[in-house]
Amino acid sequence: MSLDRRRFLALIGATAILAADIPAARRARASSPPGTPSALAPWFAAGTGETEMRRRALAWAVLAPSPHNRQPWSVALEGDDALTLYCRVDRRLPHTDPYDRQITIGLGAFLETLVLAAGEQGAGAEVSLFPQGEPGQRLDERPVARVRFVPGAGRPDPLFEAVLDRRSNKAPYAMDRAIPAHTLGRLTASALRGGRVASATDAATVAAIREVALSAMRLEMETPATAQESIDLLRIGRAEVDASPDGIDLTGAMIEDLAARGILTRENAGAEVASGAPGPILQQMTAYGLAPIEASPSFLWVTTGGNARSDQIAAGRDWMRLNLAATSLGLGLHPLSQALQEFPEMADHAARMRARLDVPPGETLQMLGRLGYGPEVPPSPRWPAAAAIREG
Repeated sequence: MSLDRRRFLALIGATAILAADIPAARRARASSPPGTPSALAPWFAAGTGETEMRRRALAWAVLAPSPHNRQPWSVALEGDDALTLYCRVDRRLPHTDPYDRQITIGLGAFLETLVLAAGEQGAGAEVSLFPQGEPGQRLDERPVARVRFVPGAGRPDPLFEAVLDRRSNKAPYAMDRAIPAHTLGRLTASALRGGRVASATDAATVAAIREVALSAMRLEMETPATAQESIDLLRIGRAEVDASPDGIDLTGAMIEDLAARGILTRENAGAEVASGAPGPILQQMTAYGLAPIEASPSFLWVTTGGNARSDQIAAGRDWMRLNLAATSLGLGLHPLSQALQEFPEMADHAARMRARLDVPPGETLQMLGRLGYGPEVPPSPRWPAAAAIREG
């Protein structure tokens, strides 16, 4: 069924594309509210029903953020007190993340959440990174970390209280509400794993960062390989999201209608990429990505002294802590990875962003995020913890 471009944009723009008609998870979670999609069940199941220490910790760890919501973690339970973490190599992002740096950061966020969940149970979590050696340019089947749980050797971290409410808040932020200096200080102090945290709140610096971030977002959607990678990860409609609760979720009544009429499909979006002339689907996806960047009153970023896999893990662990601290302080934090990506077409933007952020020579810019006060947003879909456990 055909639909003219203006009408299509009006329809798809009226929906919260990528946002969803999903209720937010709440602490009163003895059971999921009626009508809760299965893709959100992990947010309500965490901390309930499971008594084995490692499995209980995993139920929280799977709520960690990851690039494109790929959830690249896989674990093998070993003996009575240990587990080994692996990367799901089929969930890497070869075009937007050609060296698996961002995926490694996501695995670091998972590890930090696991450690926090162990501490909440009074257990220590001894993390040994890359026990068979660090991989090279790409992650492989070798283990990322081995974690041994030590009952009685840990203690709760106040940041754990924010795990259920943590979001990568992609909504526009209040442009007229400044973040107090003492709040920024508390936020920065939460990073303990080796990353250097900096922020920008003055109008001139924020505007300069915003300009590069906007341009990088456009470039990612204008580059055929990276645009197609995002399209391949679209989950369109509730049935697809529940069947594959990772990637980029599109839900809501209007989304369901457009999909049912054959208007909003991966095939149609792919055809726009192939044509070299972005149509209404890509235009709306790009507009959705640009809108929150326009409403960014401040930025925060993390650098490390090197770029070894261990540095990337440390950056991910600190990013998780920063995200939790921001949540506890009433702030939204939304990663903007486009200008940090390492595919060839992005090289100029990456250099410009380093200059805007005054990153010292030799340091690696690992994470950049917009920071501010935003509205409450729903959680993202998740695979259940059981899906992360390797068989055998």
